[in-house]
Amino acid sequence: MAKTAGILIIGSEVLSGKVVDQNSTYLAGELRALGVDVQRITTIPDDAEIIAQDVRTFAEQYDLVFTTGGVGPTHDDVTIAAVAQAFGCGVVRHPLLEDVLRRHYGEGITAAQLRMAEMPEGGRLVGEGDLSFPVVAVRNVYIFPGIPEIVRRKFERIREQFREQPFILRRVFLRCDEGQITDDLHAVLDRFPDLQLGSYPILNNPEHSVILTLESKSPEYVEHALRFLLDRLPPPSIVRIE
Repeated sequence: MAKTAGILIIGSEVLSGKVVDQNSTYLAGELRALGVDVQRITTIPDDAEIIAQDVRTFAEQYDLVFTTGGVGPTHDDVTIAAVAQAFGCGVVRHPLLEDVLRRHYGEGITAAQLRMAEMPEGGRLVGEGDLSFPVVAVRNVYIFPGIPEIVRRKFERIREQFREQPFILRRVFLRCDEGQITDDLHAVLDRFPDLQLGSYPILNNPEHSVILTLESKSPEYVEHALRFLLDRLPPPSIVRIE
């Protein structure tokens, strides 16, 4: 059974269309490659009550939770306090993070900048020793900033701790209409109910018009499902198999 994950994109600027979310696409792709099954991605505003409620719900429903955004010195950076609220704990200042900030900003450091040294009480630092400013985690929740470049940099340093048995992916490229193969796809799922089967129409491609994806953590399960599917499809519709 794959570990499950939920991703919370925090930022009113994303909901208003002022900023395009890149973090969910990046994290979902990375986690899938690591064998983790991302089951929900939700975008929410910089509202502490909403963040706390969704963090609490996600933490109960999924093995891993990743948040991005709302971590910083300004008025709308409320994620740390909201995560603490979600778990009924206070907010404390971590001495390592404070030391990093004081060295970075120098004697002119402000109270607002020192807020970035705060973390929920009982939390931990992930990536300490590999990152100058480690990831803050509380239970199964990992808190990232919103800037995509920083998200990538931080996740790359800690990604291996999330590695699971990989998903096995096979793809079938077809030249047909999806409606012509609907019964075939239902038959595959009836025979292989644990298969993750996807069907994606492709427009304006002279070679193929549909891509089918078959995924499972079991190579044998995928191969058996693939053979069953290929036996049902009309051979002229099959362009190639990967």
